[in-house]
Amino acid sequence: MKFQWTLILGIVFALIVAIFAVINVDPVTVNFGFSEADLPLILVILGSVLMGGIIMGSVGLFRLFIAQRKVKQLETENKQLNEKLTEAQKSQNGELPSREEYRKTAPDSAGE
Repeated sequence: MKFQWTLILGIVFALIVAIFAVINVDPVTVNFGFSEADLPLILVILGSVLMGGIIMGSVGLFRLFIAQRKVKQLETENKQLNEKLTEAQKSQNGELPSREEYRKTAPDSAGE
């Protein structure tokens, strides 16, 4: 359901940007620092939106990568701690004797 709302909001945002870009078709001078170009405002708007999307997407992927590394580290730590807990519980309670050892010490054994 969350994905559907995200998709709907993305489509609405894209529609608003498209309408805004189509209304503004006047040529503008864009200064790149090393040269100038006369471009239609629609290309400047769409290019800016595209660059913003690429930047935000790359930041999102970086944060996802960091989160996945942290989850993997915590899962490894959790596994190690569970193993230590199991060992501690076994040493505290002592392991149960095997069936053969129990038969040797049982009071009702058949005379073994």
